Amino acid sequence: MSDPTETPNPAAEQVIRRVRLMMVISGAITLILLASILGVVGYRVYNSGSPAAGPANTAFDLPAGGRVVSTAVSDDRIVVTIEVGGKTQIVTFDTKTLKPAGRLEFR
Repeated sequence: MSDPTETPNPAAEQVIRRVRLMMVISGAITLILLASILGVVGYRVYNSGSPAAGPANTAFDLPAGGRVVSTAVSDDRIVVTIEVGGKTQIVTFDTKTLKPAGRLEFR
């Protein structure tokens, strides 16, 4: 084996310097990429959903002579079936805002 205190020849020293530089660059790029991935994941975790709203109080006025026939709830809609004067209406509401999302009237 060679003596570890012995200085390598200049060509070997240049290769060693180049390898060390490539290791430092590779490590820096790895750290930057890891930090950016963690930043994106953290951003998506903390901003994934809409802010939780408190309980909403709202009123929907039925037309004169109207009555609720049925109600149903899906993922993001509340569906209310109303009968007014022999005609059927289906009114949908957004579950997050409780605002009317649509109306369908059968004649």
